[in-house]
Amino acid sequence: MKPEINRKPREKLEERGGHECRTKEQERLARKARDVTCWEVLRQEDPSNGSVSRPSSLPKFDPRHQLKVMSGSGKSLLGLWLYRSGEKWSQNHSQRFKGKSVVEQAQGRNSVVISLKNQVGGLARALQVFQDMGVNVVHIESRPSETRKSEYEILVEVECDNKKMEQIVTLLKREVAAINTQSDDNDLPPFTPISATASFDFEEIPWFPKRIQDLDKAQKVLMYGTELDADHPGFKDPVYRKRRETFANIANSYKYGHPIPRVHYTPEEIRTWGTVFRELHKLYAKYACKEYLQNWPDLVRYCGYREDNIPQMEDINTYLKRKTGFQLRPVAGYLSPRDFLAGLAFRVFHCTQYIRHASDPYYTPEPDCCHELLGHMPLLANPSFAQFSQELGLTSLGATDDDVNKLATLYFFTVEFGLCKQDGEMRVYGAGLLSSIAELQHAVTATNKIKKFDPEVTCYEECIITAFQNAYYYSDSFEEAKENMRAFAKNIQRPFGVRYNPYTLSVEVLSNAQKIAALASELRGDLCIVSNALRQIDARKDTVENIAHMLQDGIDLGSEKRHEESDDD
Repeated sequence: MKPEINRKPREKLEERGGHECRTKEQERLARKARDVTCWEVLRQEDPSNGSVSRPSSLPKFDPRHQLKVMSGSGKSLLGLWLYRSGEKWSQNHSQRFKGKSVVEQAQGRNSVVISLKNQVGGLARALQVFQDMGVNVVHIESRPSETRKSEYEILVEVECDNKKMEQIVTLLKREVAAINTQSDDNDLPPFTPISATASFDFEEIPWFPKRIQDLDKAQKVLMYGTELDADHPGFKDPVYRKRRETFANIANSYKYGHPIPRVHYTPEEIRTWGTVFRELHKLYAKYACKEYLQNWPDLVRYCGYREDNIPQMEDINTYLKRKTGFQLRPVAGYLSPRDFLAGLAFRVFHCTQYIRHASDPYYTPEPDCCHELLGHMPLLANPSFAQFSQELGLTSLGATDDDVNKLATLYFFTVEFGLCKQDGEMRVYGAGLLSSIAELQHAVTATNKIKKFDPEVTCYEECIITAFQNAYYYSDSFEEAKENMRAFAKNIQRPFGVRYNPYTLSVEVLSNAQKIAALASELRGDLCIVSNALRQIDARKDTVENIAHMLQDGIDLGSEKRHEESDDD
């Protein structure tokens, strides 16, 4: 990474990060920076390289240079390389870094020590958190870890108040291996634990978005985006790769509430879409489930689904919001399972805008707009399926990595590759099948591979990306799949429950009796509406009993406790 250093003379420094010119404190920090071993920080990115030489191209450190590693204005100097000319590298154990205290608080300043994950770019991602929060980083240094001798700990000193520091620590937990929040200094006020804040209930729970706009911070792309594997059909095509950068820029700059940018697709892209559209449409009447086919005419009428036109995401977004409350959000490539499922909790579906390479229109190693628009959109307009998707997403919030991986596997074998029985025949509702000509026909005829959907079993099935699956799972209905998923969700170990509030577009964490009682009070009002409606229509007795049983099945905590108590007796 090429370092960026502000070379403006001291008297001409422009205002950056709230400072018009260099202060005495900044002069002190600039002098001290020569003792900081940021070289060791950079070596953390490749710990195996123990003999890193100092690049001759690096400029000598000049105290006149503005010392800003990260500024709230967004101008960052990630991994700034500072060194002493002609002197031996050494560790700087400054006074602030000698003890085990990791979060220190002073007047307008805080400092935190982090242990980086063993992966490329770990430091850059951690520092990006401070930039996203608009916080100035004024000091960075490293030391060998006191607990893991092969790793380094990074001290970061920032200019911010304690409240913002709590938010930073919450975000950092997603990017770093460890944050030690214990302090040995009795003169420092104790750091407020996350469990004591209103926005987060438990210290050890992974961060998750609680407002729909928080999804702006949950966009961790793991595969593809602007980078393509060597075996990708478009890897050697510079025009296609440049086009992918355009789509990635749209996704990376998108913020919640903004309209989704419209794309002017090229004639070649439209021909590729038309080829896939034409062949798949021939198969839908025979293989697609009824719920999928019911919404197809609306997509043609309101969203421009045609062989010679690639529908715009903004048009589909408007349609889905009116049908089921689902919204679309552009994404550059494969998201992490946690971030993708978190979007579903808010009825937000991350959707790609790019299209597969024209050289092989019937194959793609990644989701593209053919997969998203032809496979997913018709069923996201179905209320029962939309609820199934959202409940799966809600179950993932705050779950352990192991549980999130299980939920992602269940999503894969239902929403992507699921089957259902209708009128005695096997039908398809999985988007991965509905956007693949070859596997769509294979799945319904490979009877030896078809199994009954059981979350306890299915969650251990291997997910295959570039070949046919080893197994396909079916349910008799979406309602059955939902009930099976609800039963599985009871085994997810979380010390709280979550509920999506559609009025505030936020997730409510149900962590104590008071919050649950408030929710019950709201639900009581809805139940009164149901009761009054049954009286108004003079519902038959069996109808009332069926609804009563449905409600009783949904609230089974009391019966479970009674069984436990009777067993104890």
